Amino acid sequence: SDGKIRGIASMSVERLTCLDGLGPAKAAALAAGFELGKRCAQEAVDTKRKSISSPCSVYRLLGPHMRTIDHEECWVLYLNRINHLIGKEKMSSGGLESTIMDCKSIARRALEKKASGVILVHNHPSGSPLPGVADINQTRALKKALETCDISLLDHVIIGNGCYYSFADEEVRNEKFGS
Repeated sequence: SDGKIRGIASMSVERLTCLDGLGPAKAAALAAGFELGKRCAQEAVDTKRKSISSPCSVYRLLGPHMRTIDHEECWVLYLNRINHLIGKEKMSSGGLESTIMDCKSIARRALEKKASGVILVHNHPSGSPLPGVADINQTRALKKALETCDISLLDHVIIGNGCYYSFADEEVRNEKFGS
C-alpha cells in the first residue's frame, strides 16, 4: 500500500494484519468500517440519481419490500424541486389493518431535509390497494399540513398484492385529491 486511505481500504483483512499494530480483531473492525463507508457513499449516490416521475416508479422502489410484509408500514419519500429522491424513511410500522401517520413528524422531517415535495407510501397486507376512509382523511390532513410549509404532497401510493393505488392518478381522473 502507498499509505493512502484508498490503498488501505482496498486491503483484505489478512493483508491488514500485516500492518504494525493491527491484530486480527482490529483488522476485521477496520475492514468492516471501510465497507460501511463504501456502502454509505454508494447509497448517497444511488439516492441522488433516482428520479420519481410516476406512481409506477414509487411502486418499483418500495413494492418489492412492501409486498413481502404481513403488517402495514408507512414510508415517506422526500424529493427536491426536480423530483429527485433526497431521502426515504419508514415513519411507522403497524398492525394488519392500520398504521400511524403523524403529520407533524412528516412535515418536520421534510423541512429538515429541505424537501420540495413528499410522497406518502403505505401498504395493505390484505392485498387490495383501494383506500379506506381513514386513508382519505389522513391524506387530506397531510396535504393541508405540508401546504402550510410550502411543501407539496405529490402523491399517496397504497401498495397491494402486485398492484397499487395512486391518489394523484385518481385526482387527474376525478379531481378529488385533497378536496
